[in-house]
Amino acid sequence: MSTTFDSLKFPAYRLWFAGALVANVGTWMQRIAQDWVVLTDLSDNSGIAVGIVTALQFLPALLLGPYGGLLADRLPRRGLLMVTQGAMGALALGLGALVLSGSAQLWHVWAFAFVLGVVAAVDNPVRQTFVAELVPQSSLPNAVGLNSASFNAARLVGPAVAGLTIAAVGPGWVFVVNAASFAFTVGALMLMRTRDLHPLPHAERSKGKVREGMRYVGARSDILLIMAVVGVVSALGLNFQLTSAMMAVTVFDQGAANYGLLGSVLAIGSLAGALMAARRSQPRVRYILGAALGFGLASALMAIAPTYWTYALAAIPVGFCSLTMLASANAYVQTSTAPEMRGRVMSLYLMVLMGTTPIGSPVVGWVGEAFGARWSIGIGAIATILIAVLGIAWARRAWHVELRYVRTPSPHVLVLSDADRMGRAV
Repeated sequence: MSTTFDSLKFPAYRLWFAGALVANVGTWMQRIAQDWVVLTDLSDNSGIAVGIVTALQFLPALLLGPYGGLLADRLPRRGLLMVTQGAMGALALGLGALVLSGSAQLWHVWAFAFVLGVVAAVDNPVRQTFVAELVPQSSLPNAVGLNSASFNAARLVGPAVAGLTIAAVGPGWVFVVNAASFAFTVGALMLMRTRDLHPLPHAERSKGKVREGMRYVGARSDILLIMAVVGVVSALGLNFQLTSAMMAVTVFDQGAANYGLLGSVLAIGSLAGALMAARRSQPRVRYILGAALGFGLASALMAIAPTYWTYALAAIPVGFCSLTMLASANAYVQTSTAPEMRGRVMSLYLMVLMGTTPIGSPVVGWVGEAFGARWSIGIGAIATILIAVLGIAWARRAWHVELRYVRTPSPHVLVLSDADRMGRAV
């Protein structure tokens, strides 16, 4: 089997990959339907209203993330995932029933988004760390990359199917389909055999465990740098649901089907970026910084695209760079963290990744309404380029990065830093 798909040789991971792929398709379908309902049915093309939905969905990650990570370190992860995945399915079914009955109001969508965010604040760190129980440690970077590939393969299908479904029968049935999709992940978890798992150690039950995780991260300049870059990009650059909806409707005058198609085109690049990350046995900080810079430049091109189809084409490198950055960052944080600390560290990382969205989304929505949809993308491009350049400059100074030209066995440039000399992959 190709090294890109190496983790699929493990039975438990195969089950997880298959179940998650189906659920991810449903999740992407719901994301499109949710924003479309708010933008076109429950508001007058309001970018702020869509931004508030996104903010409410991700706000709990900012407030509850560390405690979700503590649960991931303390409790049996497979059982906890069955509960959280089942709860997400129930919420999707409830919102679908409201939309189908014609009684949905804007505050209903906001409330469901917030409760879904509460469940996700627990689900996300557990889901991220559970991957380490499905494969040996040496295969973890590959498994993380394939998880990202699964998520973005679903993005190829989900938005397009959602757009066609909305156009054919309305958005309500999209939520029902998503509710049904969670049965596949719960079923996959139930079918796993205990002997196929690689259990991680659990944290002891004592006071101060959340603070212990914060101190651990505070002592790691590499993880702090990654969080700073990912936080800025997430807040102002990774608002594709909002910016694509505004661009499709207000700039290019497109309907639901072509709006959904934008998500699928973006996923072409995202899937390629995730598979590229899966091939690397050792993620490095320099990959993350380089991908962030590429994302900023590609987003700038997307912001000035003159037509719908040039905009869609520009989405491919945007997707590639964003997923190269995110998959590499996820794998780096997981593989460089002590197993008994992994849940808390990943929760802090996810808190930055997902929790900055509630801060950025309303701002991006306001910029789009006040200055035009193109600037909702442009502000993210400018911020990303700045943080990437500052991160590269800081790393070179703080870690004493140097470049050496090596002639043998083949000419190449060797990048060395203090972290490399100490054995850490930077």
